[in-house]
Amino acid sequence: MRGAMGTGDVAPERRASALDGGAAVGATAVNEAAAEDGGRNGGARADGRAGASGKGASGVTGERRPRTTVDWLILAAGILVAVAAITPIVVRWLGNPPDQRLVDLEVYREGGRAVLRQANLYDVLTQPPQLLPFTYPPFPALLAVPFTLMSWTAAQWTWTILEYVALVVIVRYAFRDLIARTGRWAPLTFGVLFGACAWLTPAYDQIRFGQVGFFLLALCLADTMARTAYWPRGVLVGLAIAIKLVPGVFLIYFLITGRRQAALNSLLTAAAATLFTFAWLPSDSAGYWFGALLQGGDRTGAVNGTTNQALNGWVARIIPQGPVQTLLWGLLMIVVAYAGFRLARRSTLAADRLALPAAPRDPSRRWGTDRMIAADPASGEAPYSLLLAGVAITGLLSVLLSPVGWIHHLVWIIPVVGALVGDGRDTRRCLAAAAVWLFYLLPVPWWGTHLTGRAHPLVLQALGQIIRDLFGFGAVALMAVLGVWLVNRLTGRGDHEDPSRLPDGVGTLTP
Repeated sequence: MRGAMGTGDVAPERRASALDGGAAVGATAVNEAAAEDGGRNGGARADGRAGASGKGASGVTGERRPRTTVDWLILAAGILVAVAAITPIVVRWLGNPPDQRLVDLEVYREGGRAVLRQANLYDVLTQPPQLLPFTYPPFPALLAVPFTLMSWTAAQWTWTILEYVALVVIVRYAFRDLIARTGRWAPLTFGVLFGACAWLTPAYDQIRFGQVGFFLLALCLADTMARTAYWPRGVLVGLAIAIKLVPGVFLIYFLITGRRQAALNSLLTAAAATLFTFAWLPSDSAGYWFGALLQGGDRTGAVNGTTNQALNGWVARIIPQGPVQTLLWGLLMIVVAYAGFRLARRSTLAADRLALPAAPRDPSRRWGTDRMIAADPASGEAPYSLLLAGVAITGLLSVLLSPVGWIHHLVWIIPVVGALVGDGRDTRRCLAAAAVWLFYLLPVPWWGTHLTGRAHPLVLQALGQIIRDLFGFGAVALMAVLGVWLVNRLTGRGDHEDPSRLPDGVGTLTP
């Protein structure tokens, strides 16, 4: 059956039903193995418009050729571009006065010192003038202990290097098909994309503050987007939850998309890390779960500050603290959460339906714990982009629904741009991706802050309040763009003979 029916025979029916939903596709369709013989023998695309015939999503055949001198030069050029792009950022923030460098890293280090001194973790503060408390679960304090054994300079450099290693992982998953499509030029493409992502305002601030956002994003993308997980899928998300609670939205994502085993693995991993910490730091663990956690904004900073782009920040900037503010925030959370999770589910199930038909696992091949069919290059670019869109929507929800969603938490814009651009063949999608990148490259909310001073007319002050929230408003709009426009575009609904799409085999950058 598989040999007789190629992807061209299957795709129209699958595309036609991509928006009808239903978790039946869920765990079964996602975790079974794809038909390897079909993928090797020409069944390379679920969506014929997505790429060149017979080459799959990567645009590259399975044959490997030896590297030439030109290949090594291209690799060197890619590395040079990436290093040149991030050098000004590193010099800027690691050249700050000592008390202004990577202030959040200093918070983690103080947590690690408290563990070593057996001090109360939630009573320690960083050195003046910051005086920042430790606001995370106790588990990351254990992970921070090695950084307390280094000098401050060594800790800064080690942390920054690790952050950029995490960004490498992020770019690899977010732009897989665009990078692969460029063939031998892939290293240079990677370097350009890496540099472009590093300068986005949320990514820029990750380095400025020494934050953990890159690590959390890399863990979540690897767990949800890897074709083959060589670990129980869901474990990496569970680790992210143990470090910081906001990735907990992926528990809901796993459940509503039929990935129940991944949800269970995530929950068990987070619980195991938490129980381990309870055994190691019982007093601090009790102090966090029954004390510091409930203090919320009192410990994390000014909820009504410009940098808080979560729903709670929107409300706090226009309504004084009290029951009305809490009620409005609660209503907004319900509406956004309901719409966002529906869109994430819609996009993910559409990806499952566009992927290659499931087939029994080949026992002669080692595929790890499972095989995510929508993430398999043999399924094509469209399923991967839709799967990435569902994950990105969920990531945006983690920022919007949190009591505090700082600007640097919006590194989830990187997979948003990746889902929009796909393999770069669709002009309209590329233009949309470029617009999103440019918008989040600029410090737009701070422009609004400058207009809210009392020296300005009331009209400008009101306009400034709106501009202050634009990163958060943009996140909500992008959930709709990914979950409605992109899904419709890739499943063929309401879209006829679009001239902005390059036909198969035309415009490929592969030599």
